[in-house]
Amino acid sequence: MKIWLLDTGPIIAYLDPRDPFHAPVTQQLGQFSGRLCTTSAVITEAMHFVAPSRNGPELLAGFAATANLETYDLSQSAALTEAALLMQKYRDTPMDYADATLLLLAEHLEIKSIATLDRRGFSAYRTRQGKPLRQVLQLS
Repeated sequence: MKIWLLDTGPIIAYLDPRDPFHAPVTQQLGQFSGRLCTTSAVITEAMHFVAPSRNGPELLAGFAATANLETYDLSQSAALTEAALLMQKYRDTPMDYADATLLLLAEHLEIKSIATLDRRGFSAYRTRQGKPLRQVLQLS
């Protein structure tokens, strides 16, 4: 079964019809039949972006339920330390906390593919084994 990590950008694009990536993201997520996994940091970041919209929080919650989105919490002290080290390592890219947790989750679950709009960041980031994540969204 295919497993994709899901970053914040595609969630926002999926929920906002005005987003320039709405159509390709909606099409590709709609056709995906595997497991979608993310972190609580990504959900928090997405909720921050949708909160100003009248129905944004409800749309996000509905999307997570409909997509059977598996959400993992990586906020325990060991994971926080690892995330902080990754953010320091990639400070020139830069890497935010949500991205760091996605990379940690990829390693923990041995996921090799990510649905992201952050081409620059996820082209630079590497697992501890030195491998990049395969970016699965076709945006052009």
